[in-house]
Amino acid sequence: MAACNFTLMMVIFSLSRVFYYLITKDSYPDVTPSHLWELLAGGIRFDLTALLYLNSVYLLLELVPFRFRQHKRYEQAAQWFYLIPNGLAIVVNCIDMVYMQFTGRRTTVTFFSEFQHDSNIVHIFFTSVVQYWYVTLFALVMLTIMVLLSRKKVDTGSPRHSIIYYPTETAILLISIYFVVIGIRGGFGVYTRPITLSNALAYTNHPNETNIVLNTPFAIMRSTEGKSFPDLHYFEETQAEQIMSPVHKAEPTTSLIRKNVVIFILESFSKEYLGHYTPFLDSLASQALTFDLSFANGRKSIDAMPSILSSIPMLITPYILTPYYTNDVASIASYLGAKGWQTGFFHGAPNGSMGFQAYARSCGFDAYYGKDEYNNDADFDGYWAIWDEEFLQFFGKTMSSMQEPFMTAVFTASSHHPFQVPKRYEGVFPEGTHPIHKCIGYSDYALRQFFNYAKRQPWYENTLFVLTADHTNALTTPEYSTDKGRYEVPIIFFDPKMEESLRTKKRPYPVAQVDIMPSILAYLGYDEPFFAFGEDAIIHDKQEPYVINYNNPVYQIFSDSILVQFDGQNVTAVYNFAEDNLLHHNIKDSIDITNMVQYLKATIQQYTTRMRENRVAINK
Repeated sequence: MAACNFTLMMVIFSLSRVFYYLITKDSYPDVTPSHLWELLAGGIRFDLTALLYLNSVYLLLELVPFRFRQHKRYEQAAQWFYLIPNGLAIVVNCIDMVYMQFTGRRTTVTFFSEFQHDSNIVHIFFTSVVQYWYVTLFALVMLTIMVLLSRKKVDTGSPRHSIIYYPTETAILLISIYFVVIGIRGGFGVYTRPITLSNALAYTNHPNETNIVLNTPFAIMRSTEGKSFPDLHYFEETQAEQIMSPVHKAEPTTSLIRKNVVIFILESFSKEYLGHYTPFLDSLASQALTFDLSFANGRKSIDAMPSILSSIPMLITPYILTPYYTNDVASIASYLGAKGWQTGFFHGAPNGSMGFQAYARSCGFDAYYGKDEYNNDADFDGYWAIWDEEFLQFFGKTMSSMQEPFMTAVFTASSHHPFQVPKRYEGVFPEGTHPIHKCIGYSDYALRQFFNYAKRQPWYENTLFVLTADHTNALTTPEYSTDKGRYEVPIIFFDPKMEESLRTKKRPYPVAQVDIMPSILAYLGYDEPFFAFGEDAIIHDKQEPYVINYNNPVYQIFSDSILVQFDGQNVTAVYNFAEDNLLHHNIKDSIDITNMVQYLKATIQQYTTRMRENRVAINK
């Protein structure tokens, strides 16, 4: 009977989603019937997770392998564990049908802090119950259906013999627990992260459509795992804008250079590995524009895509895990796509892994190519993704079928725990001092094979290649195990036709992943305003020669020689890493860092304010 009752709630949640769309369809003018089906189908995944959470106690009570489950009072008590949580879920969902029309997003846990001091909230609630009577009526109908159609346990007659009953019921319980855990996580496999709010973007064409896909109980439960951004006021808004503005003005240009752009996000390629395990990347870098100081903006793979592709750094919490995941965001793909570039994102893991597919779609990529599109599981590494060598060949061949100019990005995967290489390459690459080192050697070899293919293609000479890492990993030397070294990754711009003077020009400032997108746009002569927390580091010198990242629980800002750490209120440490590479000597009381701290505070304020107010895109 538990299965029947659970299915009933799944149906009620789907009906609620349809009802919400019907009463708000004017807010979704671009939702066609076929796309609506996609949204409704996607919502089932989030309903399953939410209802498994809500019904976990009820399901356990119904499945424990003891005969007292047959007692009437026990069954009555179990029924209340079904009715109360699910009844509250129906009510919360219906309340949000009204509230979302004003907020534009599903209610999250931040609601309770936002309105904790509002004494009139109860009055507003009861006024809304009358004003939106049709929602109230729908809620009452759904509650009635739940109560009347929920089923109690049926007496099956004589109980089975103990020798059959207990092993059978225990097996059912264990199997059920396994599938409940899978349902709560959102899928099978080690590559599957627990499903989050941002996964809803995988089914949408516009961020606001996530309101149809999600349900409010799920949004509240998942948002308790993230932090809302504080309302910071280090400066008046106009002053913060003068110190640091993420809105970049258009520069007049004679013509837009219609050059292909190919971005490599190399899994775990710490800068420490260059010169030791990366012979191909080293040779490529010798012919390219590189930087003495180059940093990641985060420490996780999920931090990399927003930083590299949208120039949105990870500050406090990974962007796609924040309550602001539905903000309107742009990217190098959307900016160039609007100018006629064909765009695509590639990642050899199962589609949906890490939320990459969802973010790629939300930030403007035309297409996503994952393990499904590769369509040959024989090349799957058994853990994460298609082996890099094969997938990078697929990447190259797919680009050869695309119309120029194109803009693509690929996220490699093989240099990832559990640090294995294909059997045919065992013992081929240097073992180094850590298991990742041979994987770095293999991925570097796969990169060489890609460029061997690309050089034979007609699009090669008209392409800007950008290579960086998502984050560092397995650091084994003291100088790279510091608060500076843990963020050092390569950033390489390689264009077979780049002018020698541009490639070799000395750039005495640090760069970071957020500088990649504005640098590409400047290199191509992009002639419209755009939004970025980074700056051009190719054509022009950075106006503010700093890099910022978040090293929990402190913010960090780098100049060409100084690292400042700031806890949100006070400077906690200052290091001259040019002279003190291991960061042993805190010199915060003996150096003037006023400009660096001012710029850091303005950036934090701009970031948190614009995230909360959904102003992280142009014209916002």
